[in-house]
Parts: sequence; structure tokens; C-alpha cells
Amino acid sequence: MTDKPIAPSAEPKITCAVCRHEVPLSAAFTPEGAEYVEHFCGLECYQAFVAEAKRREAAGKA
Repeated sequence: MTDKPIAPSAEPKITCAVCRHEVPLSAAFTPEGAEYVEHFCGLECYQAFVAEAKRREAAGKA
């Protein structure tokens, strides 16, 4: 074994907009809108984000 410290990954990471899990930027799911960009660790978090946005929109119209 070596006593060398493990070098941190040079690849930039981004935080998922839903679960706050850090993922490599190259692996992030990135739907782009006209005014913003959100990053998600996967399709499940993106779907949760969309469902929450729809719920908030419906609550605002009531």
C-alpha cells in the first residue's frame, strides 16, 4: 500500500436541484429553459421536480 493521498477528481461536479447529491457535470441530466438551467442526478429527480412545480402551480391557482 502507498501513503499517497487520493487526489480529488478533476472533473467538475454539480449539485442535483432535488436531492442535493453531487454528480459529475458530464453525467447530470440538464433540461434547459429559456431563463434557467437546472441539473438533476437522474430522471427520477427531474420527474419529482416537475411534479412539485405542477403542484405549486395548481396551489397558486386555487
